[in-house]
Amino acid sequence: MSDLWYAQPVLTGQKLRLEPMAVEHAEGYLAASADDGDEVFRWMAVRAPKSVDDARDQILLALGARARGERFAYAQVDAVTGEFAGTTSYYEVNPGLRALGIGHTWLGRRWWRTGHNTESKLLMMGHAFDTLGAARVVWHTDIYNERSQAAIERLGAVREGVLRKHRIRPDGSWRDTVQYAMTDDDWPAARARLAERLARG
Repeated sequence: MSDLWYAQPVLTGQKLRLEPMAVEHAEGYLAASADDGDEVFRWMAVRAPKSVDDARDQILLALGARARGERFAYAQVDAVTGEFAGTTSYYEVNPGLRALGIGHTWLGRRWWRTGHNTESKLLMMGHAFDTLGAARVVWHTDIYNERSQAAIERLGAVREGVLRKHRIRPDGSWRDTVQYAMTDDDWPAARARLAERLARG
């Protein structure tokens, strides 16, 4: 049963299709990040790619993490146009504790405030809670990334606290991390709210 936790099935919604990240996504990865890439990647662990080679290197980094069981990256593909819109991942997957994280997420600027992120998280949380039987899903974000914090709170996750000196930013500075979580007890109400929001458009 735990093998299911490390599988990456394609998750399909009306706006987005989540498919396992592959090197073949490199050109789309670059194109999606090109519009205001410095802002899109402002709080990421990597900088905005400047070339297809940069994009490929970042994808290979994610694939290496998948091979080590550390991170399972998805390409977020626009279900209407077929364009690569961004990426998101499961990480800290722990079947024994029935817990995992959702993060390493970015969307090209064009897809902000379109419902794509809401549907992406609804698909991922649905797979985690309803298919895998997760008890807990967590999110981590930079203490200065207020946009990300607001987006996580809109999902219905609860802010649990701040992890001090939790990670190191690309510029070498220490990052304090805000931790959020949702439990299986929270999920039914959160799922209903998110589905209603998507239905309203």
